[in-house]
Amino acid sequence: MRRLVDDTGRAVDLPETVGRVVSLVPSLTESVAATAPGLLVGATDWCTHPADLDVERIKGTKNPDVARVVALAPDVVVANAEENREADLEALRSAGLAVWVTDVRTVDGAFTSLARMINACGLTRPAWIDEAASAWAAARPVEPRRQAVVPIWRRPWMAVGSDTFTGAVLERLGVDNVLAGDAERYPKIALDRLPPVDLVVLPDEPYRFTADDGPEAFPGVPCALVSGRHLTWYGPSLAEAPTVLLAQLTQLTSPA
Repeated sequence: MRRLVDDTGRAVDLPETVGRVVSLVPSLTESVAATAPGLLVGATDWCTHPADLDVERIKGTKNPDVARVVALAPDVVVANAEENREADLEALRSAGLAVWVTDVRTVDGAFTSLARMINACGLTRPAWIDEAASAWAAARPVEPRRQAVVPIWRRPWMAVGSDTFTGAVLERLGVDNVLAGDAERYPKIALDRLPPVDLVVLPDEPYRFTADDGPEAFPGVPCALVSGRHLTWYGPSLAEAPTVLLAQLTQLTSPA
């Protein structure tokens, strides 16, 4: 057995050889699948990449079917401190499973966290992590910098707040989140009480904002419709994220 410490500081006992992994997070599912096809035996209903992933589905990130996960007998379950509920993770631990929890708040931190997670799965550091790091090192932010709000839901309206991976991604690309100093990471917002902004960033997940659903709520402010996967996922998509997002951040939609 190996005893390693995950991103939350918790010691996790792991077998020397890992042959079965269940992932509770879409970006971690993609990361493991890209590194070792066939290692995954279970993933959430929200795990859409790779498109041909053929594994047991164990419901969602917030409501995994604990009994089904246990029945799959994984050597390790990979999870995330933000995406998954501690009560579910503790239930898996109580059932005798090894649970590795990631905690990603910055772009560079993502590379470190992903390499540690991959190592926990008994794998060597994949080339795609270094390719992603190189892509971000070469990325040049938009000029001039933009002051933006980043809604993630409506009914009620919610937005990206403080200490988030999403905010860190945008900051690296020249877009400053005006709610970065909020007390909450994902606060509910009143649109008539927002600080001044010169850009609204509208991702297509978790809420699917479109040209017809979102921009009309921000009259007079340019809106950028962006890929939620490239904005919020930490995994192989990080390699293309700077190119994809910079293009989308400069293709602005003006509300009618």
